[in-house]
Amino acid sequence: MTQILFPETLDQAVALLARHDEARPIAGGTTLVAMRNAGLVDSSHLVSLDRIPGLRGIERLADGRIRVGAMTRHADTAASDLFTGSLAVVRKAAGMIANKVVRNMGTMGGSVANADPAADYLPALACADAVLSVLGPDGAREIPILTYVQDWYETALEPGEILTAITFPAPEDAPSAYRKIARVSGDYATASCAMALTPDGQGLRVAIGACGPGPIRDVQAEAVLHGHLQDPQAVAEFAAALVAKADPVDDVRGSADYRLALIPRLIASVLSDLISAKEAA
Repeated sequence: MTQILFPETLDQAVALLARHDEARPIAGGTTLVAMRNAGLVDSSHLVSLDRIPGLRGIERLADGRIRVGAMTRHADTAASDLFTGSLAVVRKAAGMIANKVVRNMGTMGGSVANADPAADYLPALACADAVLSVLGPDGAREIPILTYVQDWYETALEPGEILTAITFPAPEDAPSAYRKIARVSGDYATASCAMALTPDGQGLRVAIGACGPGPIRDVQAEAVLHGHLQDPQAVAEFAAALVAKADPVDDVRGSADYRLALIPRLIASVLSDLISAKEAA
């Protein structure tokens, strides 16, 4: 039977994770419980982060960056007025997670730590160049989101490390969007697209979700596309580069081939909407 432990500080939580080999931290529980029910994780001990102060809330730092405590609920992220412009993609992704009950319980840190490839946050964070702050037995460190997911449900988190915060660059004055294709409203994505234009309206950042073990982004292809956003051939070649990096699977939400076909359609659709929003601004 799984035992739930309730530390009062981060140091206590790290110590408990080190003491029990099969222990895992638990935040809101919505992702971890679902993964346990699916047989993807099996832990002898769960270390609750609920009583630890300082892990909740969204704040603007002195340099303009936005910091989100790992225990911040999806509903709070979806309602925050700090995620504007190029960071609106994060707020929009949060607002599309599951349903109201899950958004009121689940946390950004819990979702990101468990790294379900079809979840909504990972592509939004990849598009926004987020940095993850973690604390473990060897101290604190930071992990850029683009190096975080290493394989299916495998991340750069070391044993005993806890995700404590997610930090975003200062928002830019540029439109951004998150869109997903799902079987029904609130379901995990069959494929998703997070996109933000650059302030000059000539370039973009884009990450594709649910089409591989982690979000798919190609910074070099983005550089090549800069200045050619309204060239259909250039956009098609950019989409083809992301398709080539994809590694989707067949599952109940769609076949691998279907997911590959969705990538260029999502890119073209979201890009068209963002260009229109930029022109109308």
